Formats: sequence, C-alpha cells, structure tokens
Amino acid sequence: MHPEMSTEKTILVIGTYDTKDDELNYIGDTIRDQGGKVLSMDVSVLGDPLKPADYSKHDVAAAASHTIAEIIGYGDENLAMQAMAKGASLLAARMFGEGRFDGVIILGGSMGTDLALDVCAALPLGVPKYIVSTVSFSPMLPPERIAADTQMILWAGGLYGLNSVCKASLSQAAGAVLGAARAVEPLDKSKPLIGMTSFGKTVLTYMVSLKPALEARGFEVAVFHATGMGGQAFESLAAEGAFAAVLDFAPQEVGNHLMGSSISAGPDRMTSAGKYGIPQMISIGCYDLVDFVTWQNAPDRVKGQESHAHNRLLSSVMMTPDQRREMARAMCDKLRKAKGPTTFLLPLEGGNEWDREGGPLSDPDGLEAFVDELQTNLPGNVSLVTVEAHINDAAFSSAALEIFDNWLGDGTISNPTKTA
Repeated sequence: MHPEMSTEKTILVIGTYDTKDDELNYIGDTIRDQGGKVLSMDVSVLGDPLKPADYSKHDVAAAASHTIAEIIGYGDENLAMQAMAKGASLLAARMFGEGRFDGVIILGGSMGTDLALDVCAALPLGVPKYIVSTVSFSPMLPPERIAADTQMILWAGGLYGLNSVCKASLSQAAGAVLGAARAVEPLDKSKPLIGMTSFGKTVLTYMVSLKPALEARGFEVAVFHATGMGGQAFESLAAEGAFAAVLDFAPQEVGNHLMGSSISAGPDRMTSAGKYGIPQMISIGCYDLVDFVTWQNAPDRVKGQESHAHNRLLSSVMMTPDQRREMARAMCDKLRKAKGPTTFLLPLEGGNEWDREGGPLSDPDGLEAFVDELQTNLPGNVSLVTVEAHINDAAFSSAALEIFDNWLGDGTISNPTKTA
C-alpha cells in the first residue's frame, strides 16, 4: 500500500446546515459507517443547525473578515452567499494547509453550487473534491469555474428532504470522496516538473520525443490536453509554482476564448507562468483552429466558416487570416506581462499535422499573416526563435531541447542531475 493510502481519512462536509441538516448528516453518517472521519462546515446565513457544526457560520463569516450580522445586512441573498463563499474558500484552504482534512464534499442547489465551485477552486489539484448538486452538469456552470479535478453527481430528487432516490446519490458521493481520499497518490515532488500542452498524436507529435528526452535529463513531464479543462489544470498548477518550466506549445484555448467558444480555459490562459516568473517556451500548436461543441451552434464570430466535426462532442473551424492576426496580437499581449524567461519557438511551416503543404487545412496566406503579425507585435521581453520546419518535424523538437539545455546550462532552470 502507498504510504499515504491509510484508510483513516477525514472528509470536510460543507453545506447550509439550517435547511439541509438531514441530508448533510446523512452524508456524514455514511462516511463514518465506511470508517472515515468527518468535519462539518455550516455556510448558512439566517438559520442555525440542530446541533453545532465543527466550523460554524460565524467562523466562515470571520474568515471573510465579516460578521453574520453584516452579511445579513446586505439584504441580498446573492451578495450574502458570495461573502460566505469567500469565507468558506479561505477557511477550507487554510484548514487543508494545516492538514485537517483529506477530501471535501459540498451539497447544494444553485446557491450552494455557486459556493462549492469557489471552494473547490481554492484547493490544490489532487485534493478529492465532490459536489452533490441539483444543477450538476448544467450549462449554467461556466467551465472556467470548475476546478480541474472536481467530481460531480446530480442530487436527484433531493431538493427537500430525504428519500430513497436522493439517498442513492448521497451515498454514492459519500463513498466516492472517501474512496478518493484513501486512494489518491499525492504529487511526487522528488523530481522537478515540466508542464507541456498538446493535443492527441494524430495532430501534434512533439511530446513523443520531448517527454523521454526531458525525463532523461531528470525531470518529470506532465502533458495537458488543451481542450478547456486541461488548460485550466495547467494554469492552476503554474499558479501554485508546481512547474520548473513550461512548454506551452498548444495555445488553441487562447483562440477559443477570443472567438467566443465555450471550450475555453478562461481569460487568464497563457498568463500564470509569466506572472510567477516560470521559464516558458511558447509555440503554435493548432493556433489556427477554433474548437466548439458539436451539438451547439458555432460561435458567432466564426459562424459560416468551414468546420469539421471530430466527433459528436467536438468540432473545429479554421481561422481566417485576419483572425489569425488577432490571435497573434492576443498572444503577444499576454506574453508582454511575463516576468520570467520567455521564448517563442516559431515553426515557419505550420502548427498542426493537417496544415502541412498539400494537407486538408493548408493555408499559406493564413500562416503568413500570423507570422507577420507576431513578428510585428512580439514584445521585447520575449526571445523569438524561428525554425524552418513544421511543428511535428524532428527539427522543431531538437530546437526546443537546445533552448531547454541552454536554460539548464546558464542556470535559468536548476539541473536536477547536478543538484541530486
């Protein structure tokens, strides 16, 4: 058994104990029946639970530098719950940092789910997070607010009171979060971590050679699928300082957000590494495509442009030359704020397997427009390295490794083989 996989785990149970006391206590009892421990956090505003929670609504309000009386004084339930969400997030993050719990489960309707999203986002990647909600998987949940490793289950038939229908959901969720807390393997920090973005090997292949080459240099490599949630996880870990360096070679989520697609990692995509001074290499993997949900209409900004359905979930639209210029400017604006070493590695012959010369998505004019705009607007804090090759050619990966090795040589990145 992994040393951290002890069966004695503590789960933080969060909810409005004034109105959902029965349901929350049922979750807590189920966790205890399975051998787990429970801490309770009450995020009610107006009422009180039948028995005191381990962390009261007053504790939650105080964590947000308020009193319950002040929060009630807003006279607005939306503002009140936002204040409680802030307090619950800060309190939960502090508690986890102190080692008081191993996983969290949060119960709620739309109001409680709004709070739950903030709490989950405040906890590090790898902490088991479970939301039991009447609006799970609803389109009202913005993807950029869902922490990358959040689990959800629909709270079916549970709007008011216990019954056999909702118990099926509640008991599954209780068992799932406890099981996750027992099974989760914490991040291995014995090797420095490199964060890389990409797509599947049918369209981008650089990770096939780069991953083992970087591992041979003493690093661990995590490759993130840049389809919204993957980019969020990437940015979240960068903000936590988890990466020794990043190879952000698939910036498509920037374009998705720019063109109004719901497949977005949010407005802060491609900013966290720069904000925290992490050495970063940037490139153009699938920069020219806008992904959108197949079963929804294409975003207005790309409506009517040629599209291709990858499957019943995901479709792509080719950007026009003008849109590619806009993409270049957006990337330059983000990189302009970078505080750490930043290199733009630009393959001049294309950015995905389909846009090679003679390929189905080949558009030399579009590529030329992007390159021209990028070279015109690239800020002075970014080094530009061009390669007369395609992003999937061996020459691109060799150039990336050369830059990386230079960083190792000049101390930009600590060399683990020399410090071990």
